[in-house]
Amino acid sequence: MKTSIMKLSNLISQEYIATTIQRLRGYWKLAIVSLMSLLLAVTLNPFVANALDLSDLFRILPSAIQIIQLSSIGDNDEVALGQQIDGQIRQEVRISRDPAANALVSRLGQILVPSSDRPNIPYTFRVVEDNNLNAFATMGGFVYINTGTISASDNVAQLASVIGHEMGHISGRHALEQMKQMAIAQGIATIAGVGDDRLVGIGVDLALRLPNSREAEFDADRRGLLNITKAGFAARAMPAFMQKLASSSNGGGAPSFLSTHPATNERIAALNQTIQANNLNTSGGLNDGEYQRIWRSRFR
Repeated sequence: MKTSIMKLSNLISQEYIATTIQRLRGYWKLAIVSLMSLLLAVTLNPFVANALDLSDLFRILPSAIQIIQLSSIGDNDEVALGQQIDGQIRQEVRISRDPAANALVSRLGQILVPSSDRPNIPYTFRVVEDNNLNAFATMGGFVYINTGTISASDNVAQLASVIGHEMGHISGRHALEQMKQMAIAQGIATIAGVGDDRLVGIGVDLALRLPNSREAEFDADRRGLLNITKAGFAARAMPAFMQKLASSSNGGGAPSFLSTHPATNERIAALNQTIQANNLNTSGGLNDGEYQRIWRSRFR
C-alpha cells in the first residue's frame, strides 16, 4: 500500500512539475511578446520614454501589437483589404467599359501570374479610362492600367512590362509597408481589423496619390523584369518603354507615369545591366504590327 501511495505521489509530483514548467513557458512567451511590443512602441514614439508609467504601458501596447499584426497580415486578409480599397478606387476613377481593352490587359496579366513571385493570390486587372500615361496597383492583386498607357505602348511586350512592374509592387508587398508607416505617422492607436475604414483610406491614397519609394520602384522593376522574361516576353521591352516615355516629354517634364516614379535614368540603366548580366535574350511580343494598328489611335 505504501509503495502504491508513493508511486501515486511521485506521479502526481511529476505531473505537477510538468504542468508548472508548461505554464512558466507560456508566461515566458507572454513576457517576451509584451517586452517586444513595449520596445517597439517606445521606438515608434521615443517621447514616451521620458515619462513612462503603467498607464502609458496599457495605452501603448495595443498600438504596437496592431502594427505587428499589420506587418504580418496573411494573404486572405490582404486580399480582403484590397477588395475594399478597390471598391473605393472604382468610385474615384472611371473604369473602362471597352471589352477589347479589358480582355487585352486581363489576358496579358493572367499570362504573367504563373511566373510571378506570388502566383497563389487572385489577380484582378482593370483598365482605367484616362489618356494620361499611368498605371498603379493596390494590395491583394489589383492592377490598373490607363488607356493612355495602352496607346503609348508599341507592342504587347511593352504593355506586359508595365503590368509586370505593377505586379512587382504587389509581390513585394510595398503598399503594406507604406500603409504600416502611414498608420504609425497618423497615430492610429487601435485598428479594429483589416476592414478598418482608416486603412482603406490610406490604401486609396497610396494607389492614386502618393508615390512609391525609390527602393520600391527598383524592386518592382527587378521583379517585373524577371516576371515578363519567364513568361517569354522580351526583357528589353521594359527599359525601352521607360526610355520612350522619358524621351516623349520633349523637355516639358516627364510623362505622368514617370513623374511619380523617380530616378528614371538610373532605373533604365539598372534594367539594362540586369539584362546583360543575366543574358536575358527573350524576344516575345516585340514584332506586333497588329497591336499598333488596333491600339495606337483607339483612345485618342
